[in-house]
Amino acid sequence: MITATITTITGTTMPIDPRLLTLTQWLSPSYPMGAFAFSHGLEAAIAEGWVKDEETLFEWLNGVLSQGSGRGDAILIWNAYHSDNIKDIDAIARAFAPSSERLREAQRQGTAFARVTREVWNIDLPDLMLPVALGHAANLADLNPSELVALYLHSFASNLTQAAQRLMPLGQTGAQRVLHRLTPLCSQIADDTRDLTLDDIHSNAFLSDIAAMRHEVQEPRLFQS
Repeated sequence: MITATITTITGTTMPIDPRLLTLTQWLSPSYPMGAFAFSHGLEAAIAEGWVKDEETLFEWLNGVLSQGSGRGDAILIWNAYHSDNIKDIDAIARAFAPSSERLREAQRQGTAFARVTREVWNIDLPDLMLPVALGHAANLADLNPSELVALYLHSFASNLTQAAQRLMPLGQTGAQRVLHRLTPLCSQIADDTRDLTLDDIHSNAFLSDIAAMRHEVQEPRLFQS
């Protein structure tokens, strides 16, 4: 196994776990999942004026992560990692999708992730909804689920922040401020959902779900969801 090290400010050398780099690769914008094509309803929210600047974007993403699909996806990842009943978990993930576009978003990204990951890592990974595919793949590849959930949530927020930059006046510095403020939340949600079951999945981000439904008939639009 190839290893690398980093040197801390105190001069101590620490090894870098290459499995963390694998997770970073899976959740980077370069991984061909097509995440850039989806706004998770944010395009409709901006069109309605619900999100219009840096602060409202932060509040929107905070709610989606902590009370909506971010939290739900985290629970799905944890349970997919620890379960042998992947098909049942995938069916539950599909059932909780509040709109056809949300279902298509997670399904298409999950299929793309599974296809590439099967070929590169040579693991038996079926086509699944994205959070389920990630959790199951991490188990098969012996990766850290806690790091996976935190990185997934941060990647999710990053993708939506980039979408917002294309849809409204939001500069690079403002976008990075939003992500910086959300980073502790991603870690907290990963920790809080560690022992939750599928029965704990729910969404209180009602406006986000409504936005996803409205986007289905929105014209014109840039994103698939």
